[in-house]
Amino acid sequence: MKSICVYCGANPGLGPAYAEAARALAGCLVEDNIALVYGGGNVGLMGEIADAMLALGGEVTGVIPTQLVEREVGHTGLTRQFIVKDMHERKAMMAQLADGFIAMPGGMGTLEELFEMLTWSQLGIHRKPIGLLNVDGFYDALVSFIGHAHGQGFVRTEHASLLMVESDPAALLRRLRRPPV
Repeated sequence: MKSICVYCGANPGLGPAYAEAARALAGCLVEDNIALVYGGGNVGLMGEIADAMLALGGEVTGVIPTQLVEREVGHTGLTRQFIVKDMHERKAMMAQLADGFIAMPGGMGTLEELFEMLTWSQLGIHRKPIGLLNVDGFYDALVSFIGHAHGQGFVRTEHASLLMVESDPAALLRRLRRPPV
């Protein structure tokens, strides 16, 4: 595994645990010599993980739509920055550049990106591992809902198990690096 796409909030969240988790994940990625692919922003958790990766000497690739660059939220100090025309092109390029995916706490965009990668995996479009970094129980209700959808017959067992959930960044990376059974 050479690169991980991290989906996370353009906001920092209300508690310090979220930024601490972003920095911890950055440390684990650099230690394992895994490059970061992310949305290219300099704000919120996106900026936090990118800055931490860069400070530790890690490689960071950002993919950002022109509209967000024009709003001055693009990070200017990355290893590589791709400016694309829209969100669809952004998500496709991020998926192409990454060997796996992690969703950290975030809002609607983070959830949409996570579920798109889960759906693509379910449909066989990719076979890359997908993880959820459940910081301070942020995603407990979502994990419970996926279990509920499975229990009601809307999500197959093999699809429910596509999402690896951990609260510790190092443990999540270990699981993502394990070859599929």
